[in-house]
Amino acid sequence: MKRILQLLLFACLLIRCASGYTEPKEPAKPNVLFVSIDDLRPTLGAYGDPVAVTPRLDELAGEGMTFRQVFCQAAVCAPSRASLMTGLRPDSTRVWHLGDKFREINPAAVTMPQYFTQFGYHTVNIGKIFHNYMPDSVSWHEPDLRPAQYLRPDWLGRDGETFYISESVNQSQAIKRDSLLQLQAVRYADGWNTGPAWEDADVHDTLYYDGAQTELAKRTLTRLAKTDQPFYFGLGYFRPHLPFAVPKKYWDLYDPGSIPLAPNPDIPEGAPIWSMNSMYELRHYDGFGHIGHPTSAYRMSEDTARILKHGYYASVSYVDALLGDLIDHLKALNLYDNTIIIVWGDHGWKLGDHNSWGKMTNYNIDLQVPLIVRYPGQEKRGVQTSAIVELVDMFPSLCELAGIEIPDYAQGTSFVPLLEDPERAWKTAAFSQFHRRPRVAADGGRYMGYSINTPDYHYIEWYTWDHRTGTRGEYVKAELYDRRNDPHEKENVADREASAAVVQDLSAQLAAGWKKAVPQ
Repeated sequence: MKRILQLLLFACLLIRCASGYTEPKEPAKPNVLFVSIDDLRPTLGAYGDPVAVTPRLDELAGEGMTFRQVFCQAAVCAPSRASLMTGLRPDSTRVWHLGDKFREINPAAVTMPQYFTQFGYHTVNIGKIFHNYMPDSVSWHEPDLRPAQYLRPDWLGRDGETFYISESVNQSQAIKRDSLLQLQAVRYADGWNTGPAWEDADVHDTLYYDGAQTELAKRTLTRLAKTDQPFYFGLGYFRPHLPFAVPKKYWDLYDPGSIPLAPNPDIPEGAPIWSMNSMYELRHYDGFGHIGHPTSAYRMSEDTARILKHGYYASVSYVDALLGDLIDHLKALNLYDNTIIIVWGDHGWKLGDHNSWGKMTNYNIDLQVPLIVRYPGQEKRGVQTSAIVELVDMFPSLCELAGIEIPDYAQGTSFVPLLEDPERAWKTAAFSQFHRRPRVAADGGRYMGYSINTPDYHYIEWYTWDHRTGTRGEYVKAELYDRRNDPHEKENVADREASAAVVQDLSAQLAAGWKKAVPQ
């Protein structure tokens, strides 16, 4: 009998082979193209901006989902990126300002690409995903890839945002850097963040850093396409971060006279004096060393404001074109249909709003960011949702889209149900915070501001802060903005008698925290 069964099994195998039968394979895991665009506020056509020339990002939005109400957890690079990349909020990462390095604070932290590695993904990093010069080699199989022309030993600590075309500017930067490093050995951007706030050289896209790294990304994708292993590819664009140095043809897309100035040029009425950033970022650039604190009587001239805003828009259009070129290459490699594409900004940026330029506040002009997702098998395309979403939600969401287990420690909520039903009931609030340090605060104090955004209101509570222990002290001041009737946050109405019940309710929601705001 045993011999007969063996013969029957062998006969079945012969029949299968003769008919061309093969064992079914497990569906291939989707690739992930994870695209960060530094300092990008929702200045895109897909978000209704009437000025922005962003055809390729608009096209991607037409093939995916556009999230209209996305909030970062802290409006500055290092805390925002540490939060979304670990799936933890700033009070858990304990990364509260630019100088905090998450890997030194949390050596055992598991980042998103590090986690995807456990499920068979090959991970690659080009450009700014974590904060500048923090490539975190632990997170990637291939960390911090750079275009060959930028691999000079004396440039390894230099950021991609600091390169110009002008030789005279380059020489000036080197001279200034030598002087700066003599005064202080460790400096932001390794001392290279000097020069003009804008440049419009008439050159090919690839002669600026973001263009060069896009070419490297295309070559890397070509290499990855030859393997069977799924990839998680982190690509971080530096523009539209200052300086607004991009090819002239992107400046030429705009009539500067048609670019509107900020609709809210004053600090919010009734806001605490420490709520505003000092604009020290812009002050580093040529011709801006004199600018005052936003709370002072200083006002930028209209001509200068128009040039800066023009430069920001040109920078956004430059990155738009580069990303479109990369997606075309993805399609040519037959990778597009099996790749999750997620494009996000790490925080917003004030373009004269609140008498300021830059980020680093709790105001929604700095907290709200774009987020566009396109994924394989997506049924609803070209749709939008106004549900409240947070950047910390990206970690669990990408896990679910990739079909891998969501870590139980994640402090965000997968937004995949919104991709399937954009109108469904969702989070009741988003939570953010900002650490105001003495050298930046107009009154020289140190505070932590905790923010909650609901569909109707934006509420902020400020506390004193002990930076040595990382604990908050006494309550100091509240801010309340009516999002429906005052979307540009022109007036703090927290102290009004008519606001008392709203303040009490929002204060309770803020104290209850993010776990009480998750969708049922």
